[in-house]
This record gives sequence, structure tokens and C-alpha cells, in this order.
Amino acid sequence: MSKNNTSQDPSTSAAEKIKEKKDGRNPFVKVLINCFFILMCAGVSVPFISGLFASFRPGQMLIRNGLNLNLDFENWSFTNYSYLFDGSTDYLIWFKNSLIITIVSVIFTLIICYFVAYGFAMYDFKFKNLLFFLVIATMMVPFEILMLPLYKQMIGFGLIDTYAGVILPGLVHASTIFFFRQYLSGIPKELLDAGRIDGSSEYGICVRIVMPISKPAFSAMAILSSMGAWNNMLWPLIVLRSPEKFTLPIGLNTLLTPYGNNYDVLVAGSMFSILPLFILYLIFNKYFVEGMTAGAVKG
Repeated sequence: MSKNNTSQDPSTSAAEKIKEKKDGRNPFVKVLINCFFILMCAGVSVPFISGLFASFRPGQMLIRNGLNLNLDFENWSFTNYSYLFDGSTDYLIWFKNSLIITIVSVIFTLIICYFVAYGFAMYDFKFKNLLFFLVIATMMVPFEILMLPLYKQMIGFGLIDTYAGVILPGLVHASTIFFFRQYLSGIPKELLDAGRIDGSSEYGICVRIVMPISKPAFSAMAILSSMGAWNNMLWPLIVLRSPEKFTLPIGLNTLLTPYGNNYDVLVAGSMFSILPLFILYLIFNKYFVEGMTAGAVKG
């Protein structure tokens, strides 16, 4: 009885076919694939590890030897990190500013882009495809072309040298809307009909039914949006004037002056600035992978 049920289970037979296909793969191909991914991991990790090692070394060694993987523990110290946090620099102020701008930007970006993508994915209206094409077309416009008009707008709004001036122009991303729209397009429309039958409003369906099952998409976009806002330097450099409002990329850049190049402190500050994004990725890693692969396999 169980044998017949197993043979009739399509998911079991599909899994067995995939397993047989993998087992029958050429060993030479497996070696090539493993070597390829090893080289990719090395290409990503070696610069990071060398920078981490350099953050514990004196500036003279960094200038003399550059970035390397030499484990010379005798010359290691926490002097560079202590210099960041003992008040000699405004590193904590820069860190706080970047944190505020990133959190606010990500929250509002996810909310706005989700609602826009929800409209494109769940409703049919006139000129829907044309409007979505126009949204996607904005991805082809370089930011350098928009800098001057945006700057003039911020002057007109009186938002120069403010957090709002940094945050507002980047709240809506076409790529984020596109990703949400693709994810929401895979959600069965029957869920919306079931919500309407139960008496839920359109807003209730969007927030209480669809939004909770879109957690993988939110997690993936939260990580990518955080990386963009956290590492953004060009626009904050244009808008911000006061040193006490500088973000981390701008503040770290001020460590390099004609009177002294603190490369050792710069490397230490750069290494520590990775920590928030690393923690964020560890928290949402599971949902990130699920969200980025959404739609790749259809059942």
C-alpha cells in the first residue's frame, strides 16, 4: 500500500529524478564547479581578511607593506580602534548619523515600494503596463543627471544640511518596486477573493493577508536597501554641510587630509562599519535566500 502511494507521489518521484541526475553528473564537472566557487569565495574573502588584519597594525606598517595576509601578531594592537572611540574623532557621531538615515530610509522605502508594487501586481487598470514601463525606465537614468535638479529642489524645500534632504530623494527605487511586483505576482489571486468574501477591506487584504506572507521579499529588500543607504556617499556629500551631521563614508574620508593620512584608523573604521550590515544579514539570512529565489521554481 505504502509502495503504491510512494510511486504516485509526484514530489517524491521528482526528488528521486533530481537525485539521480546529480549522482550521474560527471566527476570532472563537480570538481570544476567546486573550484569555481572556491575561487569566488577567495576573491571575496581575501580583501576583507587582509583589511581586517591591517586594522590591527600601525600605520607605518600599512604604508610600508600595504594590505597583506601576514600574521605578524607582535605588531598587532587595538590602538586604531581605541582611537576611534576615545573621542579623538567623531566616529560615534558619524555612526549614529548613518544609522538614523539608514533605518528611516529603509523603513519608508519598503513601505512605499510595497504599496506601489502591490497596485501593479494585484489590480488591472488603464495604462498599467505603460506606467510600469515608465517606472522601470527610470533605472536607465544615471544619478549624475538627476543631481543638479534634486539639489535645486532641496534648496527650494529648505532641506539642505538636514537628514530629510538626504533621505527623501532616495525613498522610491524602481528596482525595489520591480522586485516586490515580481514577488507579489506569484501570490494566488484567490487569497484576495477570500479576503473580500470574509468582508475585509482592500487595505486590510494588502496589510493583513498579503504583507505577512511577503516577509521573504521584505527581508531581501531590507538588506539590499540598507547596503545602499549605509554606503551612500555622493548624495550626502552634496547635501550635508555640518561636520556633526556627516555620515560614516563622509566622516571617514575626512581622516585623509594634506596634513596627515590616517590610513590605519581609516581601515579600522571601515572594518567596524561593516558590523551592522553583517548582523542584519545574519538575522535575515534565511528569508533573504528565500526572497531572492522567489519565482525561480514554480509548483
